Formats: sequence, C-alpha cells, structure tokens
Amino acid sequence: MTSCVVWFALATLFGPAASVKHENFKTCDQSGFCKRNRLFADTATSLGSSWSSPYTVDPKTVGLRNGQLDAVILKSLSSGGEQVRLPLTISFLESGLARVVVDEEKRRQGNIELRHDSPARKERYNEAADWAIVGGLKLSSAASVKNDAGDGVTRVLYGPDNRFEAVIRHSPFSIDFIRDDQTQVRFNERGLMNMEHWRPKVEREASESESTKVAESEDESTWWEETFGGNTDSKPRGPESVALDISFPGYEHVFGIPEHAGPLSLKETRGGSNKYSEPYRMYNADVFEYIMDSPMTLYGSIPFMQAHKKDSTVGVFWLNAAETWVDVVKTKVSSNPLSLGISGRTDSQTHWFSESGLLDVFVFLGPTPKDITKTYGELTGYSQLPQAFAIAYHQCRWNYITDEDVKDVDRKFDKHSIPYDVIWLDIEYTDGKKYFTWDKLTFSDPIAMHKQLDRHDRKLVAIIDPHIKNEANYHIVDELKGKGLAVKAKDGNIYEGWCWPGSSHWVDCFNPAAIQWWKDLFKYDAWKGTAPNTFIWNDMNEPSVFNGPETTMPKDNLHHGNWEHRDVHNINGMSLINATYQGLIERKKGESRRPFVLTRSFFAGSQRHGAMWTGDNQASWEHLAGSIPMVLNNGIAGFPFAGADVGGFFGNPSKELLTRWYQAGIFYPFFRGHAHIDTRRREPYLAGEPYTRIMTQALRLRYQLLPAWYTAFHEASVNGSPIVRPQYYVFPSDEQGFHMDDQFYVGSTGLLAKPVTKEGAESVEVYIADDETYYDYFDYTIHTGRGAKTLSVPLEKIPLLMQGGHVIPRRDRPRRSSGLMRWDPFTLVVVLDKTGNAEGSLYVDDGESFDYQLGAHIHRRFVVTSAKEMVSEDVGTKGKKTAAYLKTMKNVKVEKIVVVGAPGHWEGKTHVKVVSEGAKAASVRLEFHAAQDGKAAWAVVANPRVAIGSSWKIDFA
Repeated sequence: MTSCVVWFALATLFGPAASVKHENFKTCDQSGFCKRNRLFADTATSLGSSWSSPYTVDPKTVGLRNGQLDAVILKSLSSGGEQVRLPLTISFLESGLARVVVDEEKRRQGNIELRHDSPARKERYNEAADWAIVGGLKLSSAASVKNDAGDGVTRVLYGPDNRFEAVIRHSPFSIDFIRDDQTQVRFNERGLMNMEHWRPKVEREASESESTKVAESEDESTWWEETFGGNTDSKPRGPESVALDISFPGYEHVFGIPEHAGPLSLKETRGGSNKYSEPYRMYNADVFEYIMDSPMTLYGSIPFMQAHKKDSTVGVFWLNAAETWVDVVKTKVSSNPLSLGISGRTDSQTHWFSESGLLDVFVFLGPTPKDITKTYGELTGYSQLPQAFAIAYHQCRWNYITDEDVKDVDRKFDKHSIPYDVIWLDIEYTDGKKYFTWDKLTFSDPIAMHKQLDRHDRKLVAIIDPHIKNEANYHIVDELKGKGLAVKAKDGNIYEGWCWPGSSHWVDCFNPAAIQWWKDLFKYDAWKGTAPNTFIWNDMNEPSVFNGPETTMPKDNLHHGNWEHRDVHNINGMSLINATYQGLIERKKGESRRPFVLTRSFFAGSQRHGAMWTGDNQASWEHLAGSIPMVLNNGIAGFPFAGADVGGFFGNPSKELLTRWYQAGIFYPFFRGHAHIDTRRREPYLAGEPYTRIMTQALRLRYQLLPAWYTAFHEASVNGSPIVRPQYYVFPSDEQGFHMDDQFYVGSTGLLAKPVTKEGAESVEVYIADDETYYDYFDYTIHTGRGAKTLSVPLEKIPLLMQGGHVIPRRDRPRRSSGLMRWDPFTLVVVLDKTGNAEGSLYVDDGESFDYQLGAHIHRRFVVTSAKEMVSEDVGTKGKKTAAYLKTMKNVKVEKIVVVGAPGHWEGKTHVKVVSEGAKAASVRLEFHAAQDGKAAWAVVANPRVAIGSSWKIDFA
C-alpha cells in the first residue's frame, strides 16, 4: 500500500499534466561547472589585455606526420610552478575537416585515485565517436607544414588543394583556421580554454583559517560533490570540465545546436539586446509543456553549430556527450576610419563548456551551406531513407483505448475520405505498463487489428520505452536482472527509479549483450501480437526518471564499461534507438524491410535510425509558430526527419488553430497529429464543417506531393541536404533572409511555404529573395520582384508558391493511404523560369525494402530548355536488381504534364511530338489556357503515353 501511495505522489508531481517547473531544472548558477566556467570567463574579461591563457604548446613535441599533428599542451598552475600535460592531436582529413582533440595525460594513463572507492573509469570518456561518427576520418597525407611561420607558430596547409590553413600559436595556445586568406574560425581567442585537471581532494581542518581558503583562488564548493533536487552527485573523479571559446570573425549569424525552442538565428546570452540571461544548454531532459523563446534544454542535443555571412558558411562540431552549455556573444568591430567605404563587422563569439570528456572539436570551412551539411553527413551519417508510409500522415493520441477503438478510427477516416497511413498506440495498450505485452481486456485480438489496417496498407506504431517495470513474474525484467543488462547505481548494484510503471529498471544499450537481448524482444514469436506492419516509438529515452535529479538518471550511475552516466547522458537515447532499429531489421529471417523508429531523445548520428519530434508542445499559436524554426534547425543540424505534434500535445486547440496547424504540419518532414490523454478527441473528421473539409484538403495536398517529398528524403539520404530548407540555405548571398525562420523551401522543388501562424490572420507576407517569377501553387497567380509579397489567406488558403525553373513531381489520384498509390501514374508540373527553362528530379523505389541499394529504383532528371523541348534523363545507379524493378514499373505512366508560365505563342498549338525509347514518335494533345487577371498562362500535355522509368523527349517547338 505504501508503494502505491508513493507512486501516486510521484505521478502527481511529475505527471504530464503539469506545466514546466523551472525549479526542477538547473540554471547555470546551479550547475557547478557552468558557474565555474562563466566565472573563469568573467575573470579573463575583467583583466583585459593583462589576461594570459595558462595553456602553451611545448614546441619540442610538435610534429606532423601523414596528416596528423601531435603535440603536448602544458597547463601552468598558479601555485608552485607545476604544469599539467595535455596531449594534443590535430587531424587534417581528406574531407577538408580539421579535428582538434585535447586529452589529459594523467587520467588517460590511469594515474589518478577515485574517491568513495568508485568503480568508475579513470580516463576521460573517449567513446563518443564510436556512436556518432561513421566516416570521413581518413587522414590527408597532402597536409604539410608551412616553413616560413617563424618562432612560436606552426602553420599547416590542408584541405582541397591545400587551400585551407591552420595557424597554431604556441604561447598562449590558439588556432586560427583560414580560408580565402581570412580567419574564419578561431580557437581560444579570448583565452577561455579551461581543462579542469585531476587533483586529489585536500581535506582541510575545521580550524583552518578563512584566508588560507581564499588563497586557493578557486571555488571548490562543487568540485567534490553537488546537490540538486534532493540528490547528491558523488563526483568520484572530482572536477573535470572542458571549455573553449570559439570565435567566428565577421559572422553575425550562428545557427544550430538543437534542441531549443527559440529562433533559428541564435540569440546572445551575455550582453546585447533581446538576449537570454542563460547559456544554451544541451542536457537531454523530459521537459513538460516547455516554454517558447528559451535556451532551456529539451529532449535532444546536437552540438553542431554553423556560422553564416554573405556567401560564406563555416561550422564546428563539439563531440561531447556530457552536459554542455554554450554562451553566445556578438561583438561589433569598428572599421578603420581611414578605410573609406568599408563598414565595420560583427563577430560571433561562442564559449562552450562540458562537464566531462575530451575536448574534441571538428572544424568545417565550407564555404557553402550545402558543403557544410554534406561534410557533416559524411562524418555522422546521412538521414535514413525511410519507408514511403513514414513520410505520409500519422494519427496518434494518448491513448486509443482498445483494439476496437483503433479499428473504429480507421473506419471513420475511410468514411470521411481522409487519407492516413499510420495509427499509434501510447502506453495504455500494455498489460500494466509492461512493455512487449498487450492488455488482454482492451487489446484482446491485436492480430485482427493489424489485419484490418493492412487491408488498406496501413501501419501501427507502438510505444516501447527503456524503463522496465520491476514486478515479479514479468519475464522481461527477470531476464534484464538475471543477465545483468541494466544500468547500475554508483555502488555497482542495479539502479531502481520511477517512471510510468512505478518501480523500474533501465536497459543499458551501451552493453553489446543488452543490444542483442533487446533486438530479440522484437521477434514475432517473442512479442506475440505484432506483425510486419508494426513499428516502434521510443519515448522517455533521455532517460526520463520521475524521481531522479532533473527528472533523469543520477550522473554517477554506471553503464557498460563502468563509464559514468554523466559521460554518456546525451548519447543514451541514441543507444536505445540503435538497438531498436537493429531489432526491427532482424525480427524475421529473410524479411528485408526498412525500420521505422521515432525517438524523442537524440544526439549527432541519430538521424541514421529514424525520426524525431519536438516533444510535449502546447495547443497554442505561439507553439505552432515556434515549431517551424525548431524543425528547420534540426534539418541544418543533420537530422531533417523532424516534426511537431500537430494541434499541440497539451490543451485543446480551437478549430481555427487545429486547421492552421494541419496546413502547417503538411510541411513537416515527420507529420503526426498527437494529443494528451486529458484532451478532447480531435481526429480531423470530428471538427465539423468547414474545418474537416479544409483539413482534408491539406492532407490531400501532402499526399499529392509525396513523390516530391520522397525525392527530397532521398536527397537528404545521399548528401545531407535538409528536407525543408531555411532562407539562408537557399539564398546564401541574400542578407535580408539570414534571420528568417517562418518560411522555407521544400527540398529542391522550388516550393516556397509560409504557414499561417497567427490567430485570425487574413493575409501573410512572403519574402522573395530573387528576381525569378513565382506562381501561386493553386491558381498560378504571378508574383515578381524581390521583397515582401502580401498574400490573402482565408482559412481555406495555404500560402504556397512555386519558384520558376523547377519540375515538381506529384500523384493526383486521391487514395486512402500512400501504399495504395504505388501503381498510380505521375503528374509533372513544369514551372518555367523567365528564360523558359526548368529542371527537376524524381526518385522512386519500392518504398519498403533495401533493394534500392542494389539498383532497384528509378531516378530521373527532367530538363526543359527554352520552352522548346522537355527530356527525361536517367540519373540512377545501376545494380543487379535494376532490370527486375524497372520491369515491375513498366506500366506506371506519366498521366499529364502541366506547364505553368507557358509562352504566349503556344496559344493555338493543339499537339506536341513525343519520342519515347522503344516506341514510335507520337502526336499528343496539348491544351493551352491563356493568362488572365494576373494569373499565368498554362498548358497541359494530356496522356503523353510515356513510362515514368523510361527516357523520352517532348518537342514543344
């Protein structure tokens, strides 16, 4: 009975109905190492030019060999002249990246003593790269030392044709990374580098004078233990944070370091106007009803930052999985008054500090946004190419309460002719919150439920969290404990905490044996009631621990290999989805289907395994607006398969808000409606007219454009491009657009979307950055000239423009699910630019298996030249399964070609000539529609009688 009372109290305190409680999460002042490093920065700044960083490179140790520079940095201590040796490695990579790693010799060699007889590892955590990095580490043998550097400086030429340069100053230590004869990135410019070295704790006598303590000149109060929220962190290794200031001279805008609920262009955190008072924090946490416009930590962390100015993008990737904070300061640098015509510049100065681990930083010198995202993708992996259903619409709530409830929702979507692909189950489907089980009363026949969904090629996603209920006779927890696969407490015993089931243990997916065990749980004969159309949602994987410090696990818990949780915290969520992803691949021998896994917690590299969403948002206009920069930021940070809960998780949206959110949500790469258990049901068919009709129209637009979306997903999977792209990414020269985060482009289609995010809005302003012609997607209204364009947006209107110069693939026949569209014909929308040219692409495969890797796909490029001819070119990669796949697709045709901005001299033209491989030339009907009332002329080539997978040409002359 006592445990029930305790559980009720915990659920009341931490349950999802509660608003965000700031007192449950640390500020910088409450995080010992953050406070210390900010104080270190304040001290250095106050001393001005008299401050000198205590870190110097021992010149006798410097050597470059086969693309790797090795040296030793000496940290001079203020007392006794002692120096701490810090091995330095700078790797110059063939990709053009430079990687800087600083370690600590004593810890690396194990020459330290741990307090409390802790079994924790002595060295700094050095396995983050094993999880985050998958390629791009080949050293460049062409890197060379420039011999005219002079004393105290080492210059290394590297990168493409050795056009990059690293200037390493020895005393004090700093590095300038140079491209185009200008410093683009600078390390330790302000002398804020700080590696807290190991030192034994000196036990002071109670009678020791206060003056002696002050003489130490450092605040030791959080070196040896730290208490927050009733939990005391034992810190057996003492202080061990790493910090570095990284400057971007001449760059006013910095982007990235998700996940935060704020603008795309990062705000200042110290000084400046419209600033935050706290640094940006990266410490994955379960934050209920998070607030907008805040640097507060959220569910995921990608410590990858880009800086952008006109025609130049650079970046840094801070490879550290521990709690991390980043300060941002923007400094105005005045120009020389004698330099006529040259204005001053703004430098973005950042200060990074992590609680433990190595100082490990990759430097990207661009110079374009595309270069940055491509190289980052080579390093950490490109986004997964998902199954086709995964980019369609997902219907979810906490919770569909029975299998009959699921089937009823499924039938009602069909009754109202609303397309959807996936229905989701939250935690209530289980037997008493025991994962890999079904509640026998409410989900008595899960196989029948799956079969009904499968009739229309629909899927089911079930939630599986990492906390395993600690209950007798539950075979999962019995195996977890019996095989020693759970996370341990600091004393080496199994860790017990509280989450949805009450008393729980956590699977340790850093352990290879735990990964294998977890994978086996997904096999059909192990988890009975699942089917090939079952997929997985990994939630609460930060991990969320209701009675833990900051609603997570104690930092001195122990994982496989005796690494402390503090070292691996931000990777924890990725370790779970890695195991789940593998489990779905292997659940039946001979079954080759791409997995789908949704994760709430993530790190660099998580994009290889599935999708993410922005967590427990609110049903408010502010959260609708804020979702757009959050999704855009994830895209440029390498994890583009991102979305937000449509309608808001908490609260009940008005019908107008819900409708506008669907109109926005169709442009999230991951598109899911979701709601809290205490909210009213809000499936689109319940809203009534005109709202149901308008939401259905929005959903059908998403389905119509699925070929364009799938092509954008494919592009992301091969070159790291964001799926939805912010203004600066598409127009890196247009300074007016650098701050914009409320409009975006879809892939390479030229589709420009500006969702309505204000209540009662009757118009929106869409910004056009170039001199190209833009057309309204629906009625072809023409918009020309740079600057803001005002669009009327009654409730049924979605602001969507097409940029001239593109070919947009789509499928126009409405279906109940994306799977039922598999054999439908295509429509190609040709949007001519001012010169009559257009280009676009289409990628198609079976949308399910891995056969595309063996050539089973269609990849076409469509090129229109001077409005005279259109050709379809094969740009696919051949493989052993190419021919067989093309044979299955031979009857999938191009249904029509719509030409927007058709030239006036086509009026009167009734036919065009079509030449297709393997067929005779044919005359095909052309329908021309003249321009009128500000709308463009357009034409339709009806039934050109060409296969989507073949080469062909249309002669418009």
